[in-house]
Amino acid sequence: MVLQQLADFLSLITIGMCFILKIPQILHLLIAKSADQISLVGILLELISYTVMTSYNYTNGYSILSYLEYPIILLQEYILIFLVLKYLNKLNRFSVLGLILYCIISISFAMQLIPKVVLTILAPLCTPISVSSKIVQLLAIFRAKNAESVSPVTWFISAFTNLTRVFTIWMDSADILLLGNFIISAILSFSIMSCAMYYRWNRVKQD
Repeated sequence: MVLQQLADFLSLITIGMCFILKIPQILHLLIAKSADQISLVGILLELISYTVMTSYNYTNGYSILSYLEYPIILLQEYILIFLVLKYLNKLNRFSVLGLILYCIISISFAMQLIPKVVLTILAPLCTPISVSSKIVQLLAIFRAKNAESVSPVTWFISAFTNLTRVFTIWMDSADILLLGNFIISAILSFSIMSCAMYYRWNRVKQD
């Protein structure tokens, strides 16, 4: 009983923090007006992962508190992708067509027009997709040797909320697939945060 109450409390904290998860990153982009150190491939992979996991949890009827952060983060992800496309000068008809295709597929998953078994197949792929998105972002920072447009706060919140989810998922469903995804995501989010802070500290020291 106490553990379940703790899990519910951590779920609320996680959801609350996810309301601002991408906000620091969005503000960094608006101030810098540059997305040079942001990996477009990385955030698109994140978008795929969040969309599939939202649909997976929803269609399986899991407690809304155990995955509400996904749709919340998705709304912020849309804004982030728009800004990155804008600052990379990639807002064109292909991005519009991609948006239309994304909407059609997402609605089909939610309404189960696409059989739920497809989500069961895709969900395990979200771990390597999530890992890939973060590795790509790490590589983008390493290549640029600069992290001015990357927000360490965003990645700290990401690491923290992933860790809290390990506990809440264990209490709610103990879904091994979800647990593995959150553990690996927490490690990589912390790595990106550390990398961004390292390059920022080096830049300050050089100045």
